[in-house]
Amino acid sequence: MIAAFSIAPASPDDTGSYAAAVAEAVGIVRASGLPHETNAMFTNLEGEWDEVFGVLKQCVDAMTARHPRVSLVVKCDIRPGHTGMLTSKVERVDEILGDA
Repeated sequence: MIAAFSIAPASPDDTGSYAAAVAEAVGIVRASGLPHETNAMFTNLEGEWDEVFGVLKQCVDAMTARHPRVSLVVKCDIRPGHTGMLTSKVERVDEILGDA
């Protein structure tokens, strides 16, 4: 499965930024060892159901330890028996566009 998720506290820090809180969650994702990528809006994470949602729970637990309210948005592509989809889906589109 691939999960695209966004997590942030309900309000920014004193400078108007969410970066420090988001960085903590991204650090948890990176430490998980699962395939992942982070962009300006979401972090994509690939693995088995329990692995992926275990990491999401760790992110939520870390953020709620410091913030009274947290927003979590998750979108999943569930395709049993397939791995490496984080990169292969993009590669297929690039091939069609001639960017490969």
